[in-house]
Formats: sequence, C-alpha cells, structure tokens
Amino acid sequence: MQKIIHVDNSDFFRKLMKVFLMEQGFEGTYFSHGLDALEALEKEDVSMLITGMALSDMDGKEFIKRVYASSYTGPIIVLTSNDSEEEQQALEHEGVKACIAKTGAWQEKLLPYLL
Repeated sequence: MQKIIHVDNSDFFRKLMKVFLMEQGFEGTYFSHGLDALEALEKEDVSMLITGMALSDMDGKEFIKRVYASSYTGPIIVLTSNDSEEEQQALEHEGVKACIAKTGAWQEKLLPYLL
C-alpha cells in the first residue's frame, strides 16, 4: 500500500483528506506542522507528499524549500485556497507536480495524480 503524507493547518481539511485517501486505498499520515512532516519524510517510506500553503508553523513555500533540501525525492502536490493561476504556475515552475485549488472538485483533480 502506498503511503502519503498530507500537511495542512486545517483540521477539517485533514479529516476530509483522510477519508478521501482511505476510500482510494491509500495509507496516510497527517500533520499540521511542517517540521513534523519533514521529520516523517526522513524516517518513512513515502510515495507522495500533499501539502497546503498555510501550515501551523511555517509558510508553504518555506516548507517546500525544506522538502527539496531533504532526502525526499517523490512528487509534491499542493492543495491551496489561493486559486491564482500565477501562484499555481510559479509553484509548478519550482518543481511541484501539481497545484490544485481547494475550491470546487479538488478530489477529481487530485485523483489522476494518485493513480
């Protein structure tokens, strides 16, 4: 079973993601703090990282920079409340696999990256 780490400051959204990933057959570990997620990335065999841009302890851009400086080499998917196309393109230019707005049908947009 593939393992996914999800990081987001919203307890509600982490719960939604947990249900969604379980329904898709994935095991997940969920964090609100970027530092906790970074520690888990170093210790666990993780196939994908899904992160928000607002974390409890740091900015999402800072978190992504730290992920790239770590030993993790898997894909990073960003789920964000900011639906600015410029922001999404900037993150993808930085190497993020996809940037998906939390508004609307985010599950359907995320699903192809999980398969």
